[in-house]
Amino acid sequence: MAAPMPDQQAFFDRAAATWDDQTSAEARSRLAEIVAGLGIPADATVLDVGCGTGILFPLLVAAVGEGGRIVALDISREMLRRSQAKGYAVHLVQADAHRPPLRRAAFDWVICNAVLPHFDDKQAALTELARCLVPGGTLVVCHSHSRHFINNLHRDVGGVVAEDRVPDPALMAQLLRAAGLEPSSIVDGTDRYVAVARRIGDPRHPQGDNDPP
Repeated sequence: MAAPMPDQQAFFDRAAATWDDQTSAEARSRLAEIVAGLGIPADATVLDVGCGTGILFPLLVAAVGEGGRIVALDISREMLRRSQAKGYAVHLVQADAHRPPLRRAAFDWVICNAVLPHFDDKQAALTELARCLVPGGTLVVCHSHSRHFINNLHRDVGGVVAEDRVPDPALMAQLLRAAGLEPSSIVDGTDRYVAVARRIGDPRHPQGDNDPP
């Protein structure tokens, strides 16, 4: 499996200081709509993958309530430091999504917001994240902008993210199914991208499980 490149981790550490400023009010509103539309129930266990500075935290905390549990994972220590400073009841883990140190079938929901393009091996990462879901659990890949907007943005930024792409719906469905997930919807819209899939059968990589955080 791919490991996070040191230069990729350094890129996000440097970006953390201004990360919140790069998300417009309109994008935040769309993200709130996306999360509300998922229907995450109270008391759910949720894994926020590539959490960054915690943009999803208030939305997820409100959704799961006091009986729920949220674990947030990111490769960037600086992103996690800034997310922790916001004071939400979220357990933070610095780790690579290609090999998350999490127990199999530990979560009802896995949410990958604005992070999938940055996985060096999308198939391997999705397979490992599917392993973390309970049978019937839901994995979400989402962006508060269109696929074309995100892909063009990464190309314009250049450097380590220049080739990071959001998959088109056909490829996304293929990746999800190969990970043991069944797509229920893929919205490739003009202002958002949301793919939702549910775990079927047994996870593909049962070996190497660790205790949950």
